[in-house]
Amino acid sequence: MPMERVKLVRKREATRATRIPNKADEDISALAWGLAHPARVAIMRLLLERGGCICGDIVSALPLAQATVSQHLKVLKETDWVSGEIEGPRVSYCPTAGAATRLEQLLQSLKPGERRRDS
Repeated sequence: MPMERVKLVRKREATRATRIPNKADEDISALAWGLAHPARVAIMRLLLERGGCICGDIVSALPLAQATVSQHLKVLKETDWVSGEIEGPRVSYCPTAGAATRLEQLLQSLKPGERRRDS
């Protein structure tokens, strides 16, 4: 192939990201992680329908082992989707007030044209 027909393509320089993740970015990530598994979404639906449950009731309602439910509840608790209160030998789990609203607000900030809040 003649040399004049060969086009040399300059490799693009890698650009360094200038945007640093902020608190809102971390909150979106944490809340999304809490719901990142279908079993956790199912547990949240159950808790929202019933207003709260002990772990054994959740195990009875879902086709999951007790250890699996406990692990998912741990993640939901760590990401502030649920709170757990000890009632004798059991723990009662309830949806945390405002977690869904907070996620909705944070996701709104991702829409083009929306003003981003660093909250």
